Amino acid sequence: MSATPPGDNSPSGPPTGAGGTAPDRRSYAALRYPAARIYLLFAAMAMMADHVEHAISYWIIFAKFNSPALSGFAVISHWLPFLLGSIWAGALADRFDPRRIIQIGMALFMAVSIGWGILFATDSLQQWHAVILLIVHGCAGALWAPAGQVLIHKIVGTPQLQSGIRLMATSITLGMLLGPAVGGALMLNLGPAVGIIINAAIYLPLLLWLIRYPAPTGVADTRPAGSRITSYRDMIGAMREISGVPVVLAMTLLAGISAAFIGNGYHPNLPEFARDFGYGVDGFRYTLLLTAYAAGAVTAGLTLEARNLLPTRPRTAFVLAIFWCMAIGGFAISGSYNLAIVLLVCAGFFELSFVSMARTLAQLHAPAHMRGRAIGLFNVGALGFRTFSGVTIGFGGGIIGIHWSLGLSAAALLVVLLALFVWLYRAARPATVA
Repeated sequence: MSATPPGDNSPSGPPTGAGGTAPDRRSYAALRYPAARIYLLFAAMAMMADHVEHAISYWIIFAKFNSPALSGFAVISHWLPFLLGSIWAGALADRFDPRRIIQIGMALFMAVSIGWGILFATDSLQQWHAVILLIVHGCAGALWAPAGQVLIHKIVGTPQLQSGIRLMATSITLGMLLGPAVGGALMLNLGPAVGIIINAAIYLPLLLWLIRYPAPTGVADTRPAGSRITSYRDMIGAMREISGVPVVLAMTLLAGISAAFIGNGYHPNLPEFARDFGYGVDGFRYTLLLTAYAAGAVTAGLTLEARNLLPTRPRTAFVLAIFWCMAIGGFAISGSYNLAIVLLVCAGFFELSFVSMARTLAQLHAPAHMRGRAIGLFNVGALGFRTFSGVTIGFGGGIIGIHWSLGLSAAALLVVLLALFVWLYRAARPATVA
């Protein structure tokens, strides 16, 4: 498989990975690579299509079944593949060309959107249909996530990795920001069936570009002998090896605990929040709630990249996570729609900041020969553990109400994060004195 020519994969200057491992402190450093610009754009479009599908399908599920428990199951069935399959997906990204893995993920996304459209058009949607489609959608995302991170690392190299990960998170969040608006427009103007079938075409640019884009430098060399995972024993062995790196373990725990308690488990219940604020079943108010969170995250990515703020440190990641938890807790107990919008913007800002920082630290400190599996392990925490938020928030909301379930989850997470932060601070003091 041919490597990318320097002029095709490099900014003006040294090729990918050149210049040692010192981080590039320039603003938007990763965007100096033409391939990175194209990939980030198409990744944003793919994530927009993902959230167009969520906006339409969650709305139809809520309107048809009106079940908080089903909303909770939607979260579980969507994120369970990340919990069970991220290590295997990371191993695939270590052994095989990540471009092809991403293409398989895009094809699955397209099939799911078309499936929703057929069920909507024939008015034959049942709960088991929704469960199957959400599981397949989750499998597509689990395939894409590690391979996508490996590919951006290969495109920009280690010195620009922090910029690449933060811009990747920003582009994906930009897709999340545009998705509800585009999904709402498609649903209102063309109907849910036609809108979600058209949405399938939005995945095509990334899939087609990866057919023509040559392999980034090093793809042909990243097939280590020990990267095959054929059983849970192999997976546990890989987890033990990766977790032996303290920074990778700490950042994976931070992401996993945050995802387990809150994650995005309240997103399927945002229609209920909009109704409880006094607006009834108002699609526009629901769309604004979805958009506010993504707007805060995009603002974080653009601001932090422009000023090169918040250098990557474990304690900084914990502080940002604590602020995120407090913003979510405030949203849960807020009785004002306008205040809720402001708190969601703040929550989006803090989440992108701490998750991108934790991912950067985990990826930078991961052993090079098993980077894909390290990313997969991080995704088990950051994405797979969102499965449990479907229980704490979704099913809990069916018992005590969505406001109480989200508020109590945020309070519990805040206690855990504060305890971990104090432990991290005390553990760091002896090293600092020494």
